[in-house]
Amino acid sequence: MPTAFRYPAVNARRTRLRGLAKRLTGVDLFPSDEVARAFINGLNQGDPVAERFVAETYHGKVGARKARDLVERAQREGIDNVPQAPASMRALFDEFEQLPNWVQPELVEEGAAVWRRWAYALGALGNAGTNDTYTEGWLAVPLSLSGGYAGQRALHRYLETSRWWIEVCRPGAILTPGSLGRNISLHVRIMHVSVRDRVKRHPEWDAQRWGLPISQSAMLLTLLGGSVAPAFGLFLLGHVTSPREMSAVLHFNRYCGHLVGVRCDGYFPETVADAWRILFMADAARSYDSAESGTELVESFVSAFAPAPTHRGLARVRAEYHYRVQAGYLGLYMLPWNRRRYRLPSALPGIALLLLRSPFILAMEAARRVSPRVDRRWQRTNVKRWEDWLQWQSAGKAASFEAAVPLRR
Repeated sequence: MPTAFRYPAVNARRTRLRGLAKRLTGVDLFPSDEVARAFINGLNQGDPVAERFVAETYHGKVGARKARDLVERAQREGIDNVPQAPASMRALFDEFEQLPNWVQPELVEEGAAVWRRWAYALGALGNAGTNDTYTEGWLAVPLSLSGGYAGQRALHRYLETSRWWIEVCRPGAILTPGSLGRNISLHVRIMHVSVRDRVKRHPEWDAQRWGLPISQSAMLLTLLGGSVAPAFGLFLLGHVTSPREMSAVLHFNRYCGHLVGVRCDGYFPETVADAWRILFMADAARSYDSAESGTELVESFVSAFAPAPTHRGLARVRAEYHYRVQAGYLGLYMLPWNRRRYRLPSALPGIALLLLRSPFILAMEAARRVSPRVDRRWQRTNVKRWEDWLQWQSAGKAASFEAAVPLRR
């Protein structure tokens, strides 16, 4: 058990809260001991199939450039048409292309539709919640070492992730072999494995304290941050997600996770309540040990949206708007006692902008329940605006999802 994950040694306040909830509702706020043990074990588990492939190719004699070329050729032509593909690569593709028996295609598509309705709000709220978890070294240190969400690269990585979000939620994309969303997912999986291998060898990484970098359980928390957390959090801003839609987006996230190497067999939550129990457990187990790594990540994110000196006229207004909105999301969805640990821009202008939009969103949510046509139009419009923002913010530069990039220190 990684020593930094302090569970079940919860504090007295949480113990009282747990007891009160049990008395009033009969519901335990924490998961069963079996699930808790599985989650803790998952802090030391990685992705063996992909790790064998990366070790042999990206980090081996083949090299990163040629290995990526092999992957992209296999994605275009099929693995059977790449005779030089090693056995480890064939095993990775076989696992990637196999549809798990738990997948319900219609539920996956319903969950993708939820993402299309949330669109830009999904990423903004998800990253606000992620910033809240950067108090923990086992989550913050790998990102700090790799530079993914640190310093000047914070916006770049967010834009890369936004491209993946957009592509996997397109109608039918996530279940269609050869789709861009699936292809990017495999590159994300390879990138995670490459970073994991480099970080675990780094002198700053304390395996006894933190377990394995980018572990199964760490990735599970990210998936929950893109499903049940926004399903509840976005109610405040007018997005009304029904219990059926919450279950669907959780199922969709599970399959997205499967494609990027998340298994969590036996403890991936089957219900929204079970998902919240895992989130509550992770919050109770905090050790607040990320130090400078966490501070850099949190203080880099919103500031990365600030208008650049080159922005003029409407471009500057647009950049200022997104900067304030992102600060507003952080103000709404980062726990106040965690927010006070960092130097962050004022959240009030952004919160005001978000609340002013909420009546319109609420009206559209009501209309889409009456008319499927309105719903389809609402989804298309939101994704189009999301993509337009991504194109503008990234200045048209394509996302690369490069693996085997050296750590920055």
